[in-house]
Amino acid sequence: MPPTPTWHPESLAARLPFLRRRAALTAATRAFFAARGYQEVETPCLVPVPGMEVHLQAFRSEYVPHVGVGTARTLWLRTSPELALKRLLVAGAGPVFELARVWRNGEAGPRHAPEFTMLEWYRPGLGFDGMMRETEDFVRAVCPAVVGHAGVATDLALPFERIRMAEAFRRWCGGLDLLATVTPDGQGDAAALGAAAAAIGTPPREGEGWEDLFFRLLLERVEPHLGRDRATFLTHWPSPQAALARRDPEDPRAALRFELFAAGIELANAFDELTDPVEQRARFVADVAARRAIHGAEGWEVDEDFLAALGHGMPEGSGIALGFDRLAMLAAGARSVGDVQWLPFVP
Repeated sequence: MPPTPTWHPESLAARLPFLRRRAALTAATRAFFAARGYQEVETPCLVPVPGMEVHLQAFRSEYVPHVGVGTARTLWLRTSPELALKRLLVAGAGPVFELARVWRNGEAGPRHAPEFTMLEWYRPGLGFDGMMRETEDFVRAVCPAVVGHAGVATDLALPFERIRMAEAFRRWCGGLDLLATVTPDGQGDAAALGAAAAAIGTPPREGEGWEDLFFRLLLERVEPHLGRDRATFLTHWPSPQAALARRDPEDPRAALRFELFAAGIELANAFDELTDPVEQRARFVADVAARRAIHGAEGWEVDEDFLAALGHGMPEGSGIALGFDRLAMLAAGARSVGDVQWLPFVP
């Protein structure tokens, strides 16, 4: 028997309690940020560079100048509003947030959808620890005291746990010293991590580099322990995974980046923002090369306009991206992100 169409009254009736909880969550989110002096903004969805994440696939489109304005060019549906929001920081928009529609090709399942809402917020002058405190305040303010999913219940009234990535690997990867596999200039040493992983019974697979092995250990050995009875901030990621975050001035082998987990689910990813355009360019160039090695020649180049904005001067501060559909799923007690979408994607 085929599944009930999403437009069918029975389908909507089943999701309506969850959707009403999502609507309340949206209103509470706007109230929280308004009370803290944030400006809600809207940034473009169709962009020349959708994001710089190596492993994300974007939806492609073409601009065709039917009335003679501009030139034909490839555009993409954004995978994140991050680069646009940071341009607004350069322009002086101050603390900003966006409930942003984003697209990621090939992602579908109970926790994923190719089209979903990302909540991102950025505050100039707010440090790494301050962003963790604000994130904790936000989640507590808009969610019920206990959230759960797939048999895992998290008490949000408990202080959120903070654990550094290096400590998490020591604890759950048989004492593995993760930072010993990162060079002083922030590069991953594949041979060192491979030897350390082999010593704990997880030898590298053929062709598996530092990044792939790191993520396999993280997903298989570390993440199952995070965000269980209490929410967890996994902090100080290794520098090869710094992305757009500053490296830790006390130990440049680590970056000032954290992720938030609750009910066993990754909810958010945050940076103490990198403001150095030279270092960011080097990372972008490496990202483009890595993307081409994985996906081939098709794709996008370094975002030169963003680097120009960064060179003009972005204020120091922190920012975070939170999967709003996942948060709504937990807040509503739903089984999947599709339950909190009005017309969910059907693979």
